[in-house]
Amino acid sequence: MKKAYYILLLLFLILVGCQLRWSDESKPGGVSIKIERFDRLEYRYLTMGDYSALQQMGMEYPFETRTLIEKVLKIGQITDPDINTKFLKFYQDTTLQTIISSVQSKFSKIDDIQKDLNISFSRLKQQIPDIKLPSVYTQISALDQSIVTGDGKIGISLDKYLGKDYPVYSRFYDKQQRLQMRREDIVPDCLTFYLMSIFTLPNYDLRSQFERDVYMAKIQWVVNKAIGLNYYQGKYIDMVSKYMKANLYIKYEDLLKDTDFSPFLSII
Repeated sequence: MKKAYYILLLLFLILVGCQLRWSDESKPGGVSIKIERFDRLEYRYLTMGDYSALQQMGMEYPFETRTLIEKVLKIGQITDPDINTKFLKFYQDTTLQTIISSVQSKFSKIDDIQKDLNISFSRLKQQIPDIKLPSVYTQISALDQSIVTGDGKIGISLDKYLGKDYPVYSRFYDKQQRLQMRREDIVPDCLTFYLMSIFTLPNYDLRSQFERDVYMAKIQWVVNKAIGLNYYQGKYIDMVSKYMKANLYIKYEDLLKDTDFSPFLSII
């Protein structure tokens, strides 16, 4: 009887341990990233001409506003005397007005995205403790860049993630491109572009195609681990996976920093 009791107690402890491990992996684990809804201020100014929203953009989000106007839309300098009018007129196109409304409708709530982003960055920080957590905001980029990074920030262009079947997309993108314009693509894209901004490949333009492919596969392999899914797939990612299994001592950070791609030649 006593032996059976100890066996049951042992099984209980094992089950509790497994439950704790799984719950730890599904929680943000101390990482707290709040997504700032910069796109809502855009909506107010660009659809209603709300000047107070424009003022709020400039005062509370100076980096985001400058980046959008100067680097994404490229319609002028933030200091140009007529930039506010130019910014407003740029979005008055019927198609863009439709997209702006669609963004507010489809992304009225983004709790799921914020949760997944926190979980993914929590896993990433466990493997790369020194990585700086980014500030994250949403914007409407007039179908320009999906993700923008800089100054420790990630900007998510929600208008690029309205779904593969969003009617407007078929006019500008092919079927393969539209497959990567879904809500569920946001978090992987955020991590991918953020890691690329931190772990750059020196002399990228002078590198061979093989080196570029392996560099990208390293980033994507780490992203897969962070999001807990095999989101990215392909032969180069398989190569990185084999390499890491054969070299268990290599840290994620060292993998991403290493620009010697010769060890991967033997894995082809």
